[in-house]
Amino acid sequence: MPRELTGSGQNVEGSRHFALLIPTGSMKLSDLQAQLGARTTKELRDIIHRLGYEISATARSVSDDIVPEIVSQYKEDHAPLLRRSVEEDTSGADIIPTKDALFSHSSTVEVEDEEDRKRKKREENRKKAADKKKEEEKKAAEAQAARNKKKVEVKTLSVNAGAIALDIDLESDEETTTDLDEEEELDQTINRVERQEERLSRKAQKKVARVDDEDEEDEEIQLKNEHRKKAEVDLTPKDNVTIPELISVKEFSEKIGIPAGKIIAELLKNGVFVTINHKIDFDTAALIASEFQLTIKKEESTFSTTDLMVGNLSKMLENEDPSTLSPRAPIVSIMGHVDHGKTSLLDYIRKSKVVSTEAGGITQQIGAYQVDIQDRQITFLDTPGHEAFTAMRARGAKATDIAILVVAADEGVKPQTIEAINHARDAGIPVIVALNKMDKEGAQPDKVMAELAEHNLVPEAWGGDTIMTPISAKTGEGIETLLEMILLVADMANLRANPNRLALGTIIEAHLDPSMGPVATVLVSTGTLNLMDNFVVGEAYGRVKIMLSSRGKRLKTAGPGTPVRIAGFSETPHVGDILQAVTSERLAREKAVEVKSLRASSSFKAGVGVTFNDLISRIGQGDLKQLKIVLKADTKGSLEAVRNSLLKLNTTEVEVTIIHSGVGNVTETDVLMASAAQGLIIGFNVASSPQVDKSAEKMNVTIKNYRVIYHLTEEIASLLSGMLDPELREVHLGDFEVMQMFFSSRKYMIIGGRVLKGKLYAKADVRVIRGDKLVGEGKIDSLQKGTETVQEIGEGHECGIRFISKCTPEPKDIFEVYKIERIERTL
Repeated sequence: MPRELTGSGQNVEGSRHFALLIPTGSMKLSDLQAQLGARTTKELRDIIHRLGYEISATARSVSDDIVPEIVSQYKEDHAPLLRRSVEEDTSGADIIPTKDALFSHSSTVEVEDEEDRKRKKREENRKKAADKKKEEEKKAAEAQAARNKKKVEVKTLSVNAGAIALDIDLESDEETTTDLDEEEELDQTINRVERQEERLSRKAQKKVARVDDEDEEDEEIQLKNEHRKKAEVDLTPKDNVTIPELISVKEFSEKIGIPAGKIIAELLKNGVFVTINHKIDFDTAALIASEFQLTIKKEESTFSTTDLMVGNLSKMLENEDPSTLSPRAPIVSIMGHVDHGKTSLLDYIRKSKVVSTEAGGITQQIGAYQVDIQDRQITFLDTPGHEAFTAMRARGAKATDIAILVVAADEGVKPQTIEAINHARDAGIPVIVALNKMDKEGAQPDKVMAELAEHNLVPEAWGGDTIMTPISAKTGEGIETLLEMILLVADMANLRANPNRLALGTIIEAHLDPSMGPVATVLVSTGTLNLMDNFVVGEAYGRVKIMLSSRGKRLKTAGPGTPVRIAGFSETPHVGDILQAVTSERLAREKAVEVKSLRASSSFKAGVGVTFNDLISRIGQGDLKQLKIVLKADTKGSLEAVRNSLLKLNTTEVEVTIIHSGVGNVTETDVLMASAAQGLIIGFNVASSPQVDKSAEKMNVTIKNYRVIYHLTEEIASLLSGMLDPELREVHLGDFEVMQMFFSSRKYMIIGGRVLKGKLYAKADVRVIRGDKLVGEGKIDSLQKGTETVQEIGEGHECGIRFISKCTPEPKDIFEVYKIERIERTL
């Protein structure tokens, strides 16, 4: 018999009485969820699984038999008592309830404890089953008894009454058949009722499923609308946005707030065919932005692959915003001749300023370190000899701010001293001279200063601008003064960097470590390098997995002017390469591949120098105004004669710069210096060994030897002449009268007219004259005579012109047609 469950309980709203109406047979999960106040149907499915019943993920309803158990469990899970009602059919007349009678009657029973309810339910079910079985057995027994009685009566009849007995027997058979037919009819009726019940149940389930599907579809539509609203991009035009070097059309649209369709349309107008996922470069993006009266800025952290490959650090930092710059530590390189005290000076500074406060001292970890003086820091590069210094600036990377030239006061200027002077001068950095070994009896500082003056290092005491400080790396005399002079020169140079950007630095040494793999010492020039930053350095890329200070301490960040050793490279980088932190590993890998491709091309070879043919090419492009030369001669007299002849070729526009000169054959040091300066080696009556030639070929350095001084000066003069800017001369070609405008668009116009004087040429420049006034300029894109496209039209002929200009010509306007000739100049 259907039942109604009620209850009362305490919820967030207070005490209340309630009743849950449940259809007989089955109940929708969504209805049960709504009436109980459950958050989702999944919560009810979980309860059903915990009760030990199976329910599929797609089921929409449950049997009313287990609804009380679900309610009871929900009551236990949620502290308030729940009350519910179950709908019942009070008529009880029909075996099959009609659709209208499903919710017509109900009766109230008390909600019992879960265990008692289950026990009573089982007892009721067993009792009903037993009663039904007894009733069926009783009916079967009665039917069998009636059939047996009839058979007995037939058998007791007289044989003589055969006909009568036969009739009685036939009647008995007919009655028995009638009883059997009634039973079969009853069974068929029951089966028919059950089938009808099943059909109604299936229809009800389908209707419930359809309603649930509609509810789910409504929920899905609502969720999709919410996601769509969240995904909608604010397409309000935005000015002064910052974008990377390469950006997809979709990202560009979102950045500037212009629909992607309009951007693609503008690109098509400019002959660029793209889709929303294509990438465009910064210059193209800037052009499109200008069409919408918007301006964009390039991200500071992104540089062209060529700049990154060439490693011109100064060029990469020239566009820094001055408002973002802060003072940074100066970077100092100590140079000089062998045994003049470079290592002793470094050791003294390191012991007194780095490890004096640490028990037992420490071991220098990398080829650079920092010292503290007057609450400021100085970064020293440990670069014995000149190889590391040269390699660092070989691609134009100005890694050093100040050079300390160590000269022994008892020995004076030596060959490597002169090389160091030339290195520093070509790098364009200030030089501070440290006159070492002043504690020795044979020290002659005045003599040394006179020798240095011959190389244009005039001391301040003599009216020059070179700081010279007497020191003793052994006793420490003058070391404090030297450090103060370094800070003074740094203040004069106004060394500043932006710490709030992605890091940019220079590789000063690199090697393959057995435990950490490729490692390198990086000198951070600008920005801040963080642990786990992605980076690209030449053909290598990676992520900062380990970062150590000069004292071997693990670091998480490194600011401008800080030397650090890092691990995490895909391969060992080259000394002098530029490290650039980037936003993602994908971008780092792409840039490394691009750099590798450029270096493999004919334009960018593995060496850092410049070949003679490349030099001529750069001169032809007008990119070179200074010719750097390493000059070697057989005698000192010949060296001076060649030097004077070359310097006479200098003009105000172009010049020869002799970065180094000497007597004797060409050496590997000469090749290294020419490679760093991207210059030539000019030899006069000298030779070079096969080993030197091999090094020159590897570094792309050209060695040219001459026997006659005239031939030398003539070829150098020819190179310098190519560096001169050509003379530009305007040549008048003819005049054209506009007769009619046939077509006009944003890109070009079609104009008809007649040649009044001279000739018209395709690609010629035009001035548009109206009356006596210049109203605009343009260019003849092509000429057409009749249906034929021609390259020139003579005087008196009519023709059509495809004209490109920002001004719109009118009939009677005169086109003055001209061209600009470039006339090469010579010295």
